Amino acid sequence: MANEQEQWQLEGSAPELYQRYVIPWMIAAWAEDLADRAALRPGESVLDVACGTGVVARLAAERVGVSGGVDALDVNAGMLAVARSLPAATGVSINWHEGSVLSLPFLDASFDVVLCQLGLQFVPDRAAALREIRRVLVPDGRLALNVFGPIEHNPATHALANALDRHVHPDAPVVKRTEHALADDKGLRTLVAGAGFSNVTIRTATKTVRFPSAAAYVRVQLAATPLASLFGQYDAARRDRLTRAVTEDVSAALAPYLDDAGQTFPQEVHIVLAQR
Repeated sequence: MANEQEQWQLEGSAPELYQRYVIPWMIAAWAEDLADRAALRPGESVLDVACGTGVVARLAAERVGVSGGVDALDVNAGMLAVARSLPAATGVSINWHEGSVLSLPFLDASFDVVLCQLGLQFVPDRAAALREIRRVLVPDGRLALNVFGPIEHNPATHALANALDRHVHPDAPVVKRTEHALADDKGLRTLVAGAGFSNVTIRTATKTVRFPSAAAYVRVQLAATPLASLFGQYDAARRDRLTRAVTEDVSAALAPYLDDAGQTFPQEVHIVLAQR
């Protein structure tokens, strides 16, 4: 279990905790990877959809520079509040928008590049979202997005989902399993091409994620992701009991990935590049 210091550090709102823990420990490396693969150039106009707390948008701002422009959009006001509070690259401004990728508040052919980091799987109508993205891209504009691979190739999420299923109720791990809803690379290619994109390429990559402990991973997931609202409905005693049970299961499942420096595990992602 997490020690008292770990528990104290998890005080704060879910978006704040997401930025403090999930971004550096799980997401930042994929954001760098996506920005690299998008090959952003100075002067380009970029849109980051499902931007969360803005890690990709800030990287894009650094790369397009003061001669370029970055807009970022998310449906979650709390995430955007954190995003707005963080500094962008010196001299580069980011325009933050609250809204849905299903109805982008931009004119046709407004952007050179659209980025989407680990978010498309949560959109209720993914085909419609991709058509909207294509609409706001200039002719020959570029799409770069990533999604998680199969949950079986992501052992921490797999272990957590199974533990929630076992100790909470069958609906509890829905959000974690939804993270992997676009894990079929062939289906993903069909989805993107079906929205009108050309030159669709998909690459699968794996990175090693490190947490101080399996207990830290569980506590961050339960406090800084949509699981926070699920666990927030329980009283403190039941919450602690469930957290202990889930942590024991996850720790056992991740034991093969434990080393002297802490808890490691692989994370697999599909990266999609396409052209309007």
